[in-house]
Amino acid sequence: MKLPIVHEYSIEALDLPGRDLRWVITKENVNSQHCTMCVIEVDPGQTVRPAHSHPNGEEIIYIVQGNGRVMIDGVVEPVTQGCAVLFPQGSIHMLQNSGNVQMKVACFFAPPADLSNYKFFDDIEFPA
Repeated sequence: MKLPIVHEYSIEALDLPGRDLRWVITKENVNSQHCTMCVIEVDPGQTVRPAHSHPNGEEIIYIVQGNGRVMIDGVVEPVTQGCAVLFPQGSIHMLQNSGNVQMKVACFFAPPADLSNYKFFDDIEFPA
């Protein structure tokens, strides 16, 4: 039996606005039934765009490296390495790297998510 172990760098990165994204745990690669997980890398000064929500589930992010700020439904708070953040179902959120090193973030979704079930909000920006 092959164990469901995936190294993040074995997955090709998607070049998306403000980040590179690797879908590490999915139904397709390990037959995950109840969750998905991705890793994103956000360069200094970049913002994950556009603002978005997950109408069908929750997302938890964990800051592996770097620091920045998150916005959830218009409220902005700082985050640093070691912080975990819950994005409640349906909340509109964004992440920004305000530091001077690349931010690395592990993102966990339940139920499983992919870009097809995000809801995007192109007109929402971080407050100055």
